[in-house]
Amino acid sequence: MYQRSINLLGKLRHENRQFAVIGLGRFGRAVAQTLCKMGYDVLGTDRDEKIVAQVLSERIVANAIQIDSTEPTALREAGILEFDTVIVAIGNYIQESIVTTLNVKEAGVNYVVAKASSEIHGRLLQRVGADRVVFPEHEAGCDLARTLTKPSILERFDLDPEHSIVEILVPQEFDGKTLAELQLRNRYGLNLLAVGRDEKFKINPAPQERLTKGMMMVVIGCNKDIQRLPI
Repeated sequence: MYQRSINLLGKLRHENRQFAVIGLGRFGRAVAQTLCKMGYDVLGTDRDEKIVAQVLSERIVANAIQIDSTEPTALREAGILEFDTVIVAIGNYIQESIVTTLNVKEAGVNYVVAKASSEIHGRLLQRVGADRVVFPEHEAGCDLARTLTKPSILERFDLDPEHSIVEILVPQEFDGKTLAELQLRNRYGLNLLAVGRDEKFKINPAPQERLTKGMMMVVIGCNKDIQRLPI
């Protein structure tokens, strides 16, 4: 039977934040649209007026404007420098991507995520201050591999390239066993944060808590150790 994630991780990380997405190509549109659907305030921008008009007509975002993000004055007048998080989703125009990232960081934006099209591009983005650099195609490939090998993982939050928090269905091998019997830390090197069912979670459950099929468990640890969990 199909088991739907109760998305505890999504609830934990949902805050009252505002996002600006600079660059409305396929990646930028997907980010902006997803954030809007999650209930966040999003401003989309692109230097191409036609793209901005298309995004608005397709209702991908409620607010989108045309600006040249390489001009600090344009960023300031658009109010982008007041946003909590700015996503620089410009991948194909490396100079524009780097200058834009430099502009928003020098202006004091708290958190800047920048899309990179190559390893060298990524290193340059880091040098000009990007707080996080993403490689969408590489990450999509990794996610697909994880999904194919671990279909029981319902939700994943990457802490860094080597560590994650995951929400996972209780494996058949764990059915009917207590946490004390499983010894997750000793056997797998993982820490259990919560267990739950039907949108109700117990945080830091007692060792006597018994797991059953259909329950969710939220664990934190090294990705290599998470991969060792039974499907």
